Amino acid sequence: MTEKNETETLPRIALVSTHGYVAANPPLGAADTGGQVVYVLELAKKLGRLGFLVDIYTRQFEDQPQFDEVDDRVRVVRIPCGGRDFIPKEYLHTHLMAWCEAAIRYIRANKLEYFFINSHYWDAGVAGQRLSEALSVPHIHTPHSLGIWKKRQMETDYPDKADTFESEFNFSERIKHELIVYRSCNLVIATTPIQLDMLVNDYGLKPERVHMIPPGYDDNRFFPVSSASREMARQRFGFQGKTVLALGRLATNKGYDLLIEGFSVLAEREPEARLHLAVGGETLDEQETAILDQLKQLARDCGLEDRIDFSGFVADDDLPDYYRAADLFVLSSRYEPFGMTAIEAMASGTPTIITVHGGLFRSVSYGRHALFADPFDKHDLGITMMKPLKHPRLYNRLSRMGAHKARSLFTWTGIAQQLIALVEGRPMRQALDSDDWAEPWNDGD
Repeated sequence: MTEKNETETLPRIALVSTHGYVAANPPLGAADTGGQVVYVLELAKKLGRLGFLVDIYTRQFEDQPQFDEVDDRVRVVRIPCGGRDFIPKEYLHTHLMAWCEAAIRYIRANKLEYFFINSHYWDAGVAGQRLSEALSVPHIHTPHSLGIWKKRQMETDYPDKADTFESEFNFSERIKHELIVYRSCNLVIATTPIQLDMLVNDYGLKPERVHMIPPGYDDNRFFPVSSASREMARQRFGFQGKTVLALGRLATNKGYDLLIEGFSVLAEREPEARLHLAVGGETLDEQETAILDQLKQLARDCGLEDRIDFSGFVADDDLPDYYRAADLFVLSSRYEPFGMTAIEAMASGTPTIITVHGGLFRSVSYGRHALFADPFDKHDLGITMMKPLKHPRLYNRLSRMGAHKARSLFTWTGIAQQLIALVEGRPMRQALDSDDWAEPWNDGD
């Protein structure tokens, strides 16, 4: 028997992530293409190493090929719907029934059988539930973020713009579909304690139907290095002074404007401090360009244009050294379900400050693993940034213990193992106490 045939006998898992540019090498920072895409790809690769074949189902648009090989056990399968143009995630759901029927035809034509389906975000949840019902395959849903939470945060943070939120974010449609998906699927995976609480208290799920598995990071890439290696990285990227780093997509909710205002407080107290904003993708659309222009104007208004560097997109190969080269990393989001970049920074040995408007700060000990602050309070954020830069003992403790915390809780291998254990173990069988699912979950007794 050939190696290929041996591989093809492995059980299959379907991951569904319909929006954004899902690919073996995704254009991170492009529209709707950020931490969730990383999450799905890394989870898929680790599930492959645990003995599964993994198909990542997504939407085909523009000039993308139908298939994209991630490795010998993981591939991206693109199913077309809604034409060839990019569609924002808030409005993709209107095309998903056509996507689902095409996906079902493809699966049946190729005689593919899946151990379970794991969907990501509410649009893919709609698709995953349809596939689950048509194929009689259990469906586990991972929301990543929650519509009710985001709506509350937006209304609190921007009360003067509340009348525009419905047209921009489609909250009513999103929350309606979230309720249907969460109550129809077999299990919901929260990624933070806040999500876990909200799924029970606000969405009305029974506690036994919700489990928490945090996101992960690649511990083969993100780890501390020697002072000499770190200094080489600083020279390569041109980092000077005491560098505060933030990176990610160019989106309003990321709070880069709040970070600039907080940095103005730090800059008054720490003359060597510089802010490095590595924000945006390889190319920027009109909205992202407008956000970047606003940030640069804010820097000028604060008199900080000479102390803030806008570097733009960071290549994936450079990302670990970018974290290591910084003296401090800040996650300043207005709302953030988790904060993958913060975990990667901690794992790389860089002291990290985390927004309190998110889930990650509840998973760390203040002053031991990381610090957290309210980015809406510029003095709280600025003075919090100042503390590790002023106090070497605190700086060294955050660097050492932050990396230890990341390794102990948030590796991708551990996340994949938790998911499989949940599917195969007693908690999952209790959650799926239904005659409808008896056969797929048979123990073989």
